[in-house]
Amino acid sequence: MIEQLSWKIGGQQGEGVESTDRIFSTALNRLGYYLYGYRHFSSRIKGGHTNNKIRISTKPIRAISDDLDILVAFDQESIDLNAAELKANGVIVADAKFKPTVPEGVSARLFAVPITAIAEELGTSLMKNMVASGASWALLGLPLDVFNKAVEEEFGRKGAAVVEKNVEAVKRGADFVLEQAGGPLSEFELAPADGKQKLFMIGNDAIALGALAAGCRFMPAYPITPASEIMEYLIKALPKFGGTVIQTEDEIAAVTMAIGANYGGVRSLTASAGPGLSLMMEAIGLAGMTETPVVIVDTQRGGPSTGLPTKQEQSDVLAMIYGTHGEIPKVVFAPSTVEECFYDMIQAFNISEQYQCPVIVLTDLQLSLGKQSAEILDYNKIVIDRGALVNSVPEREDKTLFKRYEFTENGVSPRVLPGVKNGIHHVTGVEHDEEGRPSESPVNRQKMMDKRMEKLKHIKFENPIHVHHADDQADLLIIGMGSTGGTIDEARSRLAEEGIKSNHITVRLLHPFPVDELKPHLEKAKKIVVVENNATGQLASLIKLNVGYSEKIHSLLKYNGNPFLPSEIHKECKGLIAWQH
Repeated sequence: MIEQLSWKIGGQQGEGVESTDRIFSTALNRLGYYLYGYRHFSSRIKGGHTNNKIRISTKPIRAISDDLDILVAFDQESIDLNAAELKANGVIVADAKFKPTVPEGVSARLFAVPITAIAEELGTSLMKNMVASGASWALLGLPLDVFNKAVEEEFGRKGAAVVEKNVEAVKRGADFVLEQAGGPLSEFELAPADGKQKLFMIGNDAIALGALAAGCRFMPAYPITPASEIMEYLIKALPKFGGTVIQTEDEIAAVTMAIGANYGGVRSLTASAGPGLSLMMEAIGLAGMTETPVVIVDTQRGGPSTGLPTKQEQSDVLAMIYGTHGEIPKVVFAPSTVEECFYDMIQAFNISEQYQCPVIVLTDLQLSLGKQSAEILDYNKIVIDRGALVNSVPEREDKTLFKRYEFTENGVSPRVLPGVKNGIHHVTGVEHDEEGRPSESPVNRQKMMDKRMEKLKHIKFENPIHVHHADDQADLLIIGMGSTGGTIDEARSRLAEEGIKSNHITVRLLHPFPVDELKPHLEKAKKIVVVENNATGQLASLIKLNVGYSEKIHSLLKYNGNPFLPSEIHKECKGLIAWQH
């Protein structure tokens, strides 16, 4: 029996690759396996090669695998593009319709299954994805009734007849390949899973659920890859809790509506990707100047401009910190797991209201759209803190306006919602005095700037860095952010097997930078490798700027649109240690 296995399905976008992956992985999740998925897809609506890769394990995993055990192919292109990943004993399950061939130099076993023909016999070629699923599931020797249950959940809303046809398609695919192979393949027999209930979700769904749990009741947004799933989730969920989603005409409208709703007292967020955030920058400055809370999610993707809209990148870091004109207090942080996506959204809304400033939650495509196993969420951890929100204002004899922007020691002024008696004040995007009246006084300007920026000194962020391992005798410190954490951990394990000791830190808070937390680890480190998906080493630049130790820092960069593989980090770190010695 084996402890883990990697499975991939490939074909043309729009021919059922996504639904096949969804049902296959759902069934595995029901059995209690740990899963980690990555979706490689074209930026077109239909057509263009797409593939979904799932890693299946009896133990927790947070990285895609270097290699591949089983490839399900709907066309020859899927074989040609992905066969090189197959292990020496790998298997290809392909549609006999296109007369599949194994590329030269690839030693894989080919099962040509009449996938389309079987589906057409049952009434429609649309069911070919179920035929293919049944064939690959049968080779693993896993119980078919569990898979059929997942099929029922997927198609149940379409009626019993549709479910029955799809279940039959699964059986036909399974029967054909088992006869061809002589039964399940023993080399792919998975050890039993622990059977524990687990969530299986993408980061975007966790973000949306976290926002809902945090009390968010309004989301204005404009659709964009890879952020749209946040909007799609909340379109269905928010009305059940008295909230709503509005699709705006553009990202400028989205962020200004979110700011307005927050000013009115409704916790609101918007979500987009790099191009959308570029359009939001002036309004983010408005939120900083008016000290209005707002939460914004940036799901990073390949740029610049339209760039690689469906591919992995982490190149918005410096733009999110320094992108606004002028200087405002803001908080920028990056969750690194599905669980953090959920819990960090509660923290995002709390911090935004506590310090009355914009909070930007920075994810990346791999985390946003990559589906992975997660522990059951603990709703008892949720605490709502709305900060210095004033519900009643005493009468004042002089009838002056409410000092909404009052000078305070920590920079946070009392905040009042519209309609509260005696709370009237001015709100303007120009510089202003304590009551909000426009002011160009140099003395007032400096005091107001100092007041706003003072907030950054007091922000309390839970777990600004995550120390995965700390050994004073380590040869190397590896630092990453966002979705790279699991991949780094796996590379570390391989280094350890070769006698190379390494430590690993994920930086979660990017602004204000966690200098005090990170500095002791940099001081002890002999050599530092910063792993990130961009061309300019933006996280490394932040470390050098805020903490120093540039002479120790080596950047490991990948910006071809694909996430890091464990082998790439392992190879680079091993080479660095060898060169050092």
